[in-house]
Amino acid sequence: MKRSTLIFLKTLTWLACLAPAAWLTWGAVTNNLGPDPTATIAFATGLATLRLLAITLAITPLRRLSPRLGWLIKFRRLLGLFAFFYASLHMFTYVGLYAGFNITAMASDVTRRRFITMGVAAYLLLLPLALTSTNWAIRKLGGKRWNRLHKLIYLAAICGVIHYWWQVKPGVLTPITMTVVFAVLFAARPVLAWKQRRKMRPVPV
Repeated sequence: MKRSTLIFLKTLTWLACLAPAAWLTWGAVTNNLGPDPTATIAFATGLATLRLLAITLAITPLRRLSPRLGWLIKFRRLLGLFAFFYASLHMFTYVGLYAGFNITAMASDVTRRRFITMGVAAYLLLLPLALTSTNWAIRKLGGKRWNRLHKLIYLAAICGVIHYWWQVKPGVLTPITMTVVFAVLFAARPVLAWKQRRKMRPVPV
């Protein structure tokens, strides 16, 4: 891929990833975030986190489906860091706007409200991934250990989806879309790996 094309695509990726934050900022400035602005911010940042995690996880299966899509790997780190960015905004919405930085209230919520427990777990799983998303960290950890560590993204995604389900009211099915998306992505990896192993088997003479 030409350098100019890569720069263009990365610019588009930055703009697309920043769009939810820009929308929320504009809504806050114009007082147009609905009757419950805090809930709007929490929902938008949480959904952006899950969507970006899904896109990040989709890169490896897409590359296995077609070697021509190998260039997608250049976007995985950027997308993963944007997922953490929105996860941080989502967490700050709870810490600052819901809990008012009250440590006692937060400790009580984490131990008593299961959807908050699961949300905090998802964030803590993403934290080491963001902290080690540098070339220096890869060199220090070594490729194998770094890859093992970054498999936590699967567990973080699962915790995030559970957090979503436990947060909505009973009977509300809005989390079903993200649940199906992650289920397909999780299933695709072993299937594609199996197909790849079959292709590499020597043909009997």
